[in-house]
Amino acid sequence: MPSELVKREMRTENLPHIWCPGCSHGSVMRALCQAIENVGLERKNTVIVSGIGCSSRAVGYLNFDTIHTTHGRALAFATGIKLANPDLHVIVLTGDGDISAIGGNHLIHACRRNIGITCIVMNNTIYGMTGGQYSPTTPTGDFGTTAPYGNIDKDFDIPLLAASAGATFAARTTAYGIAQTITVMEKALKHKGFSVIDVASICPSYYGRRNKKGDAVKMLQWQKENSVPVKMAQNMTAEELKGMIVTGIFKDVEEPEYTEEYQKIIEKAGGKR
Repeated sequence: MPSELVKREMRTENLPHIWCPGCSHGSVMRALCQAIENVGLERKNTVIVSGIGCSSRAVGYLNFDTIHTTHGRALAFATGIKLANPDLHVIVLTGDGDISAIGGNHLIHACRRNIGITCIVMNNTIYGMTGGQYSPTTPTGDFGTTAPYGNIDKDFDIPLLAASAGATFAARTTAYGIAQTITVMEKALKHKGFSVIDVASICPSYYGRRNKKGDAVKMLQWQKENSVPVKMAQNMTAEELKGMIVTGIFKDVEEPEYTEEYQKIIEKAGGKR
């Protein structure tokens, strides 16, 4: 039977979900529901936006006003929604390929504007929905259907990318550390400005099999054994950090939020929103 949280926050008529056995996207989605309840967001004032990909299917299960948009454009749609009604809490659910490849330009501009959107990246380091192609976050040397001899590209570090582009809140958690994920999501939801959480998710079906990572249990165990808090990482060498997942909040500062600054321009021009 569904839990009370699931009954309240999800469209139970659409369950069970379509994600592969062992995929952690469902755990991340549930963590978001818990965080939303914990901070007291009202359903009528919350909109959840997604693009295309495995992670983006989450909006079909969430009992909110949701919009399933085009590949890589979730932040563009979310920006329009937030500008049209700044009082809304706008949340974007996306994947690593969706947000950092075709959607990469939208990401850096949302960051530099510091618009009040919470962006949650379910980062499974692979294009899971379309057959296991390597993505911008696939670790160098790892395999995908489009990298049968190993990926030669350097992988993006999404929180550092977001922070350097201007996001005022940037963090990383893991699917294993779900309690931390909920706590960080709560902080991101309450943050004024653009917030990004890169959640290290797992894909046993494509990434795990092709890279011989074992089943879902082994992949989560690996996350447990290879995660290091950001404060501890500051005292470690590059060699010591190689292959590790650095978790925690990388940046949390206050700066002018875009829709508030935009309202000032409207007032200067003598208009009304």
